[in-house]
Amino acid sequence: MIRKTKWVVLVLVGFLLNGVSVKAETQGSPSLNLYEQNTMSVLWFQSSAEAKALYYQGYNLGRMRLDELLKNRPKTAVLRPAVVLDIDETILDNSPHQAWFVLHGQGIPFNWNKWFNRGTAKALPGAIEFLQYANARGVDIYYISNRDEAQKEATAKNLQLVGAPQVNYEHILLQQPGEKGKETRRKYVSKTHEILLYFGDNLGDFSGFDGLTVSERTSEVNKRRDEFGRKLIVFPNPMYGDWEGAIYDYNYRKSNEEKDRLRKKFLQIHR
Repeated sequence: MIRKTKWVVLVLVGFLLNGVSVKAETQGSPSLNLYEQNTMSVLWFQSSAEAKALYYQGYNLGRMRLDELLKNRPKTAVLRPAVVLDIDETILDNSPHQAWFVLHGQGIPFNWNKWFNRGTAKALPGAIEFLQYANARGVDIYYISNRDEAQKEATAKNLQLVGAPQVNYEHILLQQPGEKGKETRRKYVSKTHEILLYFGDNLGDFSGFDGLTVSERTSEVNKRRDEFGRKLIVFPNPMYGDWEGAIYDYNYRKSNEEKDRLRKKFLQIHR
């Protein structure tokens, strides 16, 4: 009786395992939740005093550099002085949107456009104080973002909500249909202005970095080291950006499994 019972159990276990195997083969392996891997980066961005200190540091440096540039600017200069800033993770804090995906994963119908339409993002440390200072010094402010042009009204309302100056459709330059990068819009501003400073959280917020590989981005930064802190002010963003896109060859359609493999491939360890 015992032998027969064991035989029945073994048969049932084999059947169940085979069923699981068939199900796995037909459905494929469960998709990785890459958003969960962002837990520490989002937590650092939201909770660390270091992140806030870096924003204050960047904007304090921007103010000192602006004073220096305006002081040394020829009185006969024809072009008006201007500063150009990115918006997301430079002026506005979208980390709550990133935190949403960390906690809920994919499949939640809450994309970037819906977040932008809320218009409730808060200002990052030091941003509004710097913008108001630049405005008081008679400097034109241009907000150049890769948000879609369709988001202009929501973007303007959010910037106004946090107290940003010079918020109008002429000074908010968003991405046009079919446009790649920001270079066209930067050149548009430079036709009538001398751009004294650029602010951003992504190297793509500055000329000459679009589409570069991981190693090329590092090489270009090393070549242009003297521009940082003098012409280009960079803020920290470990949550997303072209630094990640470069790892995928800017192909975000890769599977989560492939993205996970590439992420680990670029990790460096001592051997």
